[in-house]
Amino acid sequence: MSSIKSFIKNVSPFNNRTEMPKIIYVIKVILFFWVCKFGSEVVGEAFALAVHFACGKNPLQGEMFDPQTIMLISYFGYSILIAVVFLFWKLFQKKTLKDLGFCGSPLSYLSGAAIGTVLVVVSAVLTILTGAIRYNGVFPNIDTKIVAAMLFCFMLQGAMEEILCRGVVQQLLLKKTSVPIAFGVSAALFTIPHLGNMAGGAPAIVAVAVINLILISLIFSMITLRTGSIWAACGLHSIWNYILYSIMGLNLSGKDEVAAAVFDMSSIGENVLNGGAYGIEAGIITTVVLSAALILIKICFRTKNA
Repeated sequence: MSSIKSFIKNVSPFNNRTEMPKIIYVIKVILFFWVCKFGSEVVGEAFALAVHFACGKNPLQGEMFDPQTIMLISYFGYSILIAVVFLFWKLFQKKTLKDLGFCGSPLSYLSGAAIGTVLVVVSAVLTILTGAIRYNGVFPNIDTKIVAAMLFCFMLQGAMEEILCRGVVQQLLLKKTSVPIAFGVSAALFTIPHLGNMAGGAPAIVAVAVINLILISLIFSMITLRTGSIWAACGLHSIWNYILYSIMGLNLSGKDEVAAAVFDMSSIGENVLNGGAYGIEAGIITTVVLSAALILIKICFRTKNA
């Protein structure tokens, strides 16, 4: 009985104990990740409901904002989610934002954004050249307010995922385990929440999507490790999503209802080139681009630190 109590006490995400076997510590970090994720999502849902009620709508009776407004509320709600994770980090891990990865120059965010821009543009252009995506030109009536607002929305969304995976998970695991374990667990926890968006997809497309999620996660992790902060990873993550969704108007991780975009692009059929309904993030060309980027990043940082 005492061993069971000890195990429960060790894996509990509501303390900052570290003196335990590595496997139990890994389980503890994973539990802390899900507590942060689910806890923040509950608060986020409560925030969305509160906004509806504050504006005189009763969502419990079907009184809802239009889909576009709901989308903006949910994205701006990421600021609340981030605050909740910060609170959990401070209360239960007794750590600072610097320990979470917010150290070094915030300007590295722009470096990450530049890398993300290159990666997503190259992936999309090469896919267009194969004929798997059709470029139809620029939309005649661009909702510039929505396009601009989505940049801030994706800055919050990208930061939230990086704070959880490269911040909470990777930073904690690097303190007690090896780099491969930290990268592997972070990649798994980054991939799992995306699996629901792949439901009904062709097996080949799903397989490529999972591979690409792992590759991009390794890129995020490598940049975070080598720069010593999560600023660049946040910038890369956010700008990738923003350009893909709000500039190119393509599917983002299975999300196909684009609120507003600059360019009019559309997939031709569903195949491993365009990723089908999931988007080019499940495309084989993106796999090649991300693989090349991962190798290049590893070489560049190795040369820099030589």
